Amino acid sequence: MMKQLLGRYEAILNQLEGKGRRRKLSAQQGKDFTSNDYLGLAESQRLRESVVSALERGVPVGAGGSRLLRGNHSEHETLESEGATFFRSERMMYFGSGYAANLAVLATLPQRNDLIVYDELIHTSAHAGIAAGRSSSASVPHNDLDATEDVIRKWRQADGKGHPWIVVESLYSMDGDKAPLAGLMELADRYDGFLFVDEAHATGVHGTDGRGFSAELEGRDNVVVLHTCGKALGAEGALVGASGILCDYLINHARPFIYATAPSPLMAAVVREALKILSDEPERRRKLHSMIACANEKVLSVLGRESSGSQILPVILGDNARTLRVAEQMQADGFDIRAIRPPTVPANTARLRVSVTLNVDLSTISRMFDRLATVIAETQQ
Repeated sequence: MMKQLLGRYEAILNQLEGKGRRRKLSAQQGKDFTSNDYLGLAESQRLRESVVSALERGVPVGAGGSRLLRGNHSEHETLESEGATFFRSERMMYFGSGYAANLAVLATLPQRNDLIVYDELIHTSAHAGIAAGRSSSASVPHNDLDATEDVIRKWRQADGKGHPWIVVESLYSMDGDKAPLAGLMELADRYDGFLFVDEAHATGVHGTDGRGFSAELEGRDNVVVLHTCGKALGAEGALVGASGILCDYLINHARPFIYATAPSPLMAAVVREALKILSDEPERRRKLHSMIACANEKVLSVLGRESSGSQILPVILGDNARTLRVAEQMQADGFDIRAIRPPTVPANTARLRVSVTLNVDLSTISRMFDRLATVIAETQQ
């Protein structure tokens, strides 16, 4: 009987295996070319010391309840205040993860008569939020301003009565390219709409003081920005910047906020320190950008491929099985590079997602690309 109960799940897993799409957990190994710890803060001494300091002053590890009950700690409120000052937003809310933040914002703020127009390559968590909400929605081709405007204009002409919400990432997680934020902001203004920007992979790395590509837009009434704390900030959680009214609306209506145990106050203290590091140690960003430039040059000169211009460098191979073989060989050679396959990326675009972080040096980057070129050639079909 038990085998019959589990058989359908095993069959689906076997199908994934046959397509080269079954996921498995593997330990950290080799030189880091896969994490999002771009500034190397996750294991930094300052963040370690911030944990010790917070514990010594009595900050608890767990919140013990939701923010609306007893789980609201002064560390949460101080982080939100300091985060709003740093990112120049009217208010900020701290969530336990970027997934929870995207789910909360997009399921809650767009209203029934609104229209969400989203880039086809946005995070899965954004898709989850859109699906959980009450608004109609439409996908548009990647970074296509004309298509975005066309969808909004036709919706208006068909008597769309609410407000459009344009949903994008500022720096796309699997392609490493930037969104045309200036043009998108102009569309949001022209059509009396909102712009929601997921800065997950730009926060800490790009923009003035590491404030992201939307740094000059944040603080406007019709702009909502998500800053992930678990990538370049080396910690955990996410900060959402918006107007005070929108934040109050989230507190009263966002189920992922209302019904979830609050994030760890200890982690809030760590994020506070990470924001201070962004201000105190701009040399981290300068060094990273120098390494990014070298890595992008290597993509062109050694691999003969177009580079993204950012710290995220996709090497698209297409075939799932081949992509896995290349990744496994690179790992065996001491370079931690992972294969990214559908449905995380579109069909036939399986890739190696190479990320540049301060956890490696320039000589390691050079050696990695030289070896990668050889392995790709050896696995040529």
